[in-house]
Amino acid sequence: MDLGIAGKTALVLGAGGGLGGAIARTLASEGVQIAVADIDGAAAETVAEELRCTGARALALTWDLADLASIDAHVSRIESELGPVDILVNNTGGPPPTPVAGQAPELWTRHFQSMVLSVVAITDRVLPGMQSRGFGRIVTSTSSGVIAPIPNLGLSNALRASLLGWSKTLAREVGKYGITSNIVLPGRVATARIQFLDEQKARRENREVREVAAESVASIPVGRYGEPREYADAVAFLASERASYITGSVIRVDGGLLANI
Repeated sequence: MDLGIAGKTALVLGAGGGLGGAIARTLASEGVQIAVADIDGAAAETVAEELRCTGARALALTWDLADLASIDAHVSRIESELGPVDILVNNTGGPPPTPVAGQAPELWTRHFQSMVLSVVAITDRVLPGMQSRGFGRIVTSTSSGVIAPIPNLGLSNALRASLLGWSKTLAREVGKYGITSNIVLPGRVATARIQFLDEQKARRENREVREVAAESVASIPVGRYGEPREYADAVAFLASERASYITGSVIRVDGGLLANI
């Protein structure tokens, strides 16, 4: 299937990591030019160089999402070197695992800025150009915890949930311009983040990591963790011309993990 996005420019946040890197690779394979953004500049450059070796145009950006003042400079550089952003993949890092109660206001504020305000501000920066061109794709990656809160991920459950209301409202505001806005929820996808969370749970409960992982796998109907590329394929479709009638949606890529309808 031709996704109809060859020659478009995408900004993928958190693209130095497992999910973001997979999304960058999949979009690049469709002929998309990629701005690879990550707080870890070396990781961003590694992914960008990998993409260049396949013939793709890629730009690496060291980007701390908590620094809202840097947004305009980063986006201006993308526009100068690759072109205006047609596809925005909002993929942010997760906060530390903690209970939801008793956390310092400063902790809430810091992660709200990097996980929520950054997404809103970056989207606002690229929206006018999308409107003028009559095409735009905004895909925001959150967590299955926004549907079924995950124990000991209190900050993530609460902060990411706010993005659902934002994305749905945005979809209604910008649909007339040919812009879509959708949420994608990863379940248990095999990334370093999931490995870290399994290790943390094993440590808290004084268990073996393999036991924790096996228990988690047993709760997934397909009987395994997902592969990053499987998640990336769903994101790429939502970013495509073919998905022009899908907006304001919440798409689960979780192997059937979430039991609710």
